[in-house]
Parts: sequence; C-alpha cells; structure tokens
Amino acid sequence: MGQQRKRHEAGQFKLHVRKGDEVLVLSGKDSGKRGRILHAYPQRERVTVEDVNMVIRHQKPRGGQTAVAQQQAGRIEKPAALHASNVMLVCPSCKRPTRATHKESEDRMVRACKRCGELIDKAK
Repeated sequence: MGQQRKRHEAGQFKLHVRKGDEVLVLSGKDSGKRGRILHAYPQRERVTVEDVNMVIRHQKPRGGQTAVAQQQAGRIEKPAALHASNVMLVCPSCKRPTRATHKESEDRMVRACKRCGELIDKAK
C-alpha cells in the first residue's frame, strides 16, 4: 500500500465534532443513521460512530492461560472509522442536525447550535 495523502500538516486539522457528540451520518451505506461518537482521530480526519459502518473482524484468541485474561475469538463485529465530513452534528436541545457556530461564554469559546442558538458545550 502507498502512503496516505495528507490534506493538512500533522496536528493542524480540527474536527467540527468531538467524542460523545450525537451525529447524523450523511453518506455511505448507513446514511440517515444517528449515533454517538466513540473515538475521534483529528490527524486522520476520521471518527468512529456507535453502531455505524459495522465491519467483521476475524480474530484469534490471544492473552494468558486463564479465561479472564483471554481475548474473545471468532467473528467480532465492530464499528469502523468514517470520514469526519460524512457526519453532521445533532443539537442536544432541538434534536435536529445543525452546523455549529462559536460564542464566547465565561472567557472561552464554546459551540452553539446555528438553528436554536443553545450552547452545545455546557459549562462543567
């Protein structure tokens, strides 16, 4: 396989979604599905969404001799990463897909819903 082409220098790309956000899948075999982001990979511009883009991994048992330490074997179904541009943020307030705008709140910038104006990143 050849090297993966980068659109940006390492560490310069910032995703519009974060781990834990609810998103709507825009394209691909699972378009129209909603799910939570499990992992975000900004350098690769990819996200892993719960129960979306499921792939089957054939896995051998690995680990120690005890059943507790041994890794599960067989056909493991797990979500694969998809490109960040193929997902759209869903507002937690109005439950509709939206683009995020940025507002200043308590000396920091936070994401807000473009449709209803509510803050997406609540103060913790």
